[in-house]
Amino acid sequence: MSTIRELLVELTGTTEYAETLGDDAELAGSGIDSGDLVRLVLLVEQRTGVEITGDDMEELRTIADYERFVAERTTAGTAGGA
Repeated sequence: MSTIRELLVELTGTTEYAETLGDDAELAGSGIDSGDLVRLVLLVEQRTGVEITGDDMEELRTIADYERFVAERTTAGTAGGA
């Protein structure tokens, strides 16, 4: 299970939600409200150390978007520190 899916399980308290949601499904249209999206962003930031701005949040709509975003920022941070 991907990092974002694991965080969705933690957020929703159920594995079924995260397992049935497609990578390209819009999170906002899948039963997650705006408060949950903010909590997801906070969890992502806490667990990955990747900062997500308000502008970034507007672009992050799907699990795949979050996974790409975190991977890009994590790789950039690692490369920048080498």
